[in-house]
Amino acid sequence: MSASTPAPNTPAPPGHVVAGAVIREGRVLLAQRTRPADLAGLWELPGGKVETGESAEAALVRELREELGVEVRGAERIGPAVPLAGGLELCAYRVELVSGVPEPLDHAALRWVTADELDEMDLVPADRAWIPDLRRQLRR
Repeated sequence: MSASTPAPNTPAPPGHVVAGAVIREGRVLLAQRTRPADLAGLWELPGGKVETGESAEAALVRELREELGVEVRGAERIGPAVPLAGGLELCAYRVELVSGVPEPLDHAALRWVTADELDEMDLVPADRAWIPDLRRQLRR
């Protein structure tokens, strides 16, 4: 973890953005964006901005409940932090699906993909940094 990357259960610094890797049976769940226009149609790990005083894990629980209608737990870091515009920092975390069936509540579609299918997906540029780490997670 970098000095600016918080532990999953401590408050995250301002500008921290989380992405959740929900992995099940050797597949990771990707969500197809509907906005903004320059990212619409691209695929990503679902997630969003951490609210003030919120931990990465709490943000993942909230965001994935809002975006997918599921309950998750945990926040095991995956790969490097990715700098975003405006001084934001995006970090990916592996989470465990506790209950619910993912639905695209805030996305155009959802897709479970294998390690071999990751390269075929038209991922948002920031999420491409995690492909090697996601492959390792999917094959373990």
